[in-house]
Amino acid sequence: MDLDIRFRFGLTPLAEVRPWGRGDRPVLHWFGLTDGWYVIDLGEHELLRYSERTVRRLRGGEGGGGAGPAHPYADYYVVRLWEDLLALLPAALEPVPEDLADFVARDSSGWHWEDTPEAEAAAQWHGGRTLNTGYLRVAPDIRCWRTVAGADDVMHVSWTHQPDPEDEIDFAAPATGRVTLPTSAFVAAVGELDRALLEAMERRIGELAAAGPPPGVELDLEQLRREHRDRAGWLARAREYEYATDWAAVRAGAAALLRSPGRGCG
Repeated sequence: MDLDIRFRFGLTPLAEVRPWGRGDRPVLHWFGLTDGWYVIDLGEHELLRYSERTVRRLRGGEGGGGAGPAHPYADYYVVRLWEDLLALLPAALEPVPEDLADFVARDSSGWHWEDTPEAEAAAQWHGGRTLNTGYLRVAPDIRCWRTVAGADDVMHVSWTHQPDPEDEIDFAAPATGRVTLPTSAFVAAVGELDRALLEAMERRIGELAAAGPPPGVELDLEQLRREHRDRAGWLARAREYEYATDWAAVRAGAAALLRSPGRGCG
């Protein structure tokens, strides 16, 4: 239970951040200024780290003469990882009852769909514990859920990666995996990401205030500061959100999805 978790990132140098928009009115805003890379350190695994073969391809082949990234990690706006973790947090922190532990731990490939409100409730409850990575190419499916049994309060993190045979992107971590760690460690890691990203963005805003935007690029510093202040409260709001699960509906739906004949639900 001493497994470490860390949401690690780096921001693209400010001079290399591309403004959004085309034509004669490109703009810099908070979201776009988080351009960078990120990875999830999970014990000995690095989720969202590309395989060596993928890194070579992105860098232009074995000779490395291309203009690909200088790092082996998912390359996107860091705020997406932050936003999606905060969106996941309320569901992930809701303790899963013992009788639903098997259902939440399974993926949906073995389900048999039944078109009822209960099945829909169970499917949504199950899916609410998935970290959104759909904006990345062939990214792994990452799921997080909590169980509490006596003094054991743990977070389960599982992942499944099914590469597209027609796509050359793949990742370094095993195709499937599941680890457990103290819930407090997971919460602390989310808090550390929140602190580190907000501090990095505060420095970035200060740099822009001192130097101004690149020539021809629009920048509303007051709006940037307002958005920064608002985002500084997102973690607290996520922690305060309380789920109100209809356990009877979820239990009935889970039983139906696992036993009913019919067409599969992916």
